[in-house]
Amino acid sequence: MKSIENILRKIYHCVFRHNPVQEHIKRGLVVGKNFKMLKEVIIDHSHTWHIEIGDDVTLAPRVHILAHDASTKNHLNYTRIGKVKIGNRVFVGAGSIILPGVTIGDNVVVGAGSVVTRDIPDGQVVAGNPARIICAIDKYIAKKRDEMNIFPCFGEEYTLRENVTVDMKNEMNIKMKGKIGYII
Repeated sequence: MKSIENILRKIYHCVFRHNPVQEHIKRGLVVGKNFKMLKEVIIDHSHTWHIEIGDDVTLAPRVHILAHDASTKNHLNYTRIGKVKIGNRVFVGAGSIILPGVTIGDNVVVGAGSVVTRDIPDGQVVAGNPARIICAIDKYIAKKRDEMNIFPCFGEEYTLRENVTVDMKNEMNIKMKGKIGYII
């Protein structure tokens, strides 16, 4: 059962919190169902209508999506613009940058800190600067599923949204032996 504090916090955020996604949608951003945009994400506000984001997409903290490139402005008196399309079931890791003119296919994981300079086909895991294909998504998920049989897995009660306790945090660190684990 969620605490009264959590419920009140959610109500407060619904009433008083500024919603940048709605502002982008008003400017022409197309967003699918179950879109999650975490803190400090920047979606190119000056060319939002050139950006399309599919269903079940998560943008981790500090992701930048750019639909314009002003590097040509001083020399050509024009700014280069390009459409950006992000498919369905895509995760874009923290601090990644997606440049103008890029299409990211369905079922893609973009590793943290990546710079996506060209199209990414369906079903791939990419990382780096510039982002390059690391492996197929099926291979990646199979590897992580195998890890879940080795490393500890924790339920929702171990999350901030469920008010994880200090003792539970310590328990997690002990069970993880300073390495990794998985949480719902």
